[in-house]
Amino acid sequence: MSDMSSSADITSVDLVVRAIREKILEGELEPGSRLQQDHLSEMLGVSRTPLRTALAMIAQQGLIEYEANRGYRVRSFSLADVQAAFAVRAELEGLACRYAACRRLPEETLARFGELVAEGDRILAGGVLDPALLPAYRRMNVAFHELIMAAADNPWIQSFVHQTHNVPLASDRIFLWDNFDIIYRSHDDHHRIADAIAAGEAVRAEHLMIEHVTFAGKLLMKRLEADPRGVFVSQPQRRARSRNRSVRNGTAA
Repeated sequence: MSDMSSSADITSVDLVVRAIREKILEGELEPGSRLQQDHLSEMLGVSRTPLRTALAMIAQQGLIEYEANRGYRVRSFSLADVQAAFAVRAELEGLACRYAACRRLPEETLARFGELVAEGDRILAGGVLDPALLPAYRRMNVAFHELIMAAADNPWIQSFVHQTHNVPLASDRIFLWDNFDIIYRSHDDHHRIADAIAAGEAVRAEHLMIEHVTFAGKLLMKRLEADPRGVFVSQPQRRARSRNRSVRNGTAA
């Protein structure tokens, strides 16, 4: 096999891993469900070879399990698993904020923090929780948390945080809330966290992030306990809000 062919296979496997992980984490592939390789191959438009490699990798990550003579199935997680994953994620992301705040971050990174919080402001500016805008908010949210990981420049923290993402519903890739006030509060946290990192306030940045993730975890646990399946976004809600913020040093103030 040529180097070019091998590289193409690796890229294909990475794409398949990402696609299947997203379908599991977003609930499209439900806990306990069997993964039929023929169906997945057709759905994803890939051959069986990269699919088998991808499934083995996802099994190593803990999202699916292999049973002899029966194949792969999506792993089930308990409420205690979700709660524990949120607790660990809160501490690790808080630590990442502390590391980021202790470093002299480049202007480009500070500017990127400012761009992300401004993007969130634009999405929420109308005071309307529009389901059509939630994918954009989700992308902004993921980018914000990933920027903190990059700014911390600690591969161990990043690796362990990614492990918590293997527990469905505990990942920052999932956006579940259907209340504008909750989303607004969460994004206000983003502003305050970005401010603390830019100001070099390491302890404050750490505590703000721990509170941010802990709040999300408590909210989700309440909803799961009341209705394990009733966690997806419903109809738009309106709430008039205004935000008056200035920008300094590339981050919201």
